Amino acid sequence: MPSRRPIAGLPLLVSVLCATLALQMAWRDVRYLLPFALILAMIVVPPFLARRRMRKLLESGDVKRVLGTWESSIERIMYPETMAPLMAATAYAAYGWIDASRGSLARAVKGPAWDAALEQRLFVETLLDTFEGERQMAMRKAEALEKMPLPASGLLARRKIALLRRGLSALARAFAHESRRDDERVLRTAASASPLIHWAMRYASAVVAIDRGKGGDARALLDGAPEWPKESAFRTFHDELASKLG
Repeated sequence: MPSRRPIAGLPLLVSVLCATLALQMAWRDVRYLLPFALILAMIVVPPFLARRRMRKLLESGDVKRVLGTWESSIERIMYPETMAPLMAATAYAAYGWIDASRGSLARAVKGPAWDAALEQRLFVETLLDTFEGERQMAMRKAEALEKMPLPASGLLARRKIALLRRGLSALARAFAHESRRDDERVLRTAASASPLIHWAMRYASAVVAIDRGKGGDARALLDGAPEWPKESAFRTFHDELASKLG
């Protein structure tokens, strides 16, 4: 696998070199601006469209299709006997499929990868405890997750991870009806930052809005929700929140 990485990155490298050459030529002659613009579009547009398609899929709530797109990546991951069920559990939990997520967790082999994936396990278990009504336990796990050291990654990645952890804590507090003043903003930001948990954060935001007497905001948050299957707890949440709004 490692030997394929340079080959996989070769088309991008060639495109960047071509764009650089075209830019140098355009600097001397404006007639080369069009080739430069075309090469730049070839570099930028496909990844942008791919990210847009993936965001649309993740926000669709179709967990089966999401897992289908992850299948090729899961096959290449280290410790698949542990990480494949854990990734499936993450997707199921993010869309409220409680039983399927618990089942996937039970299938994961408890070994070195299981111990190393404590952060992901806390993430999944916090969602499941929240949706199952174990609100105090969910808040404790979310708090433990927030206190974990951030990974030694780039600044933007660290900020996103910290935001998602705060969002998870805000979600647990929302369902426990113990929201803090800034939780509305945190939930909104987390919903935008991670399409995988977009709807989980929106339902938490709707709970906060109803608790604070903001019925119009809650209705807007429910608008456009997927038609959740009976396996998802979101179907019950949606109906309950809609009934409270009259």
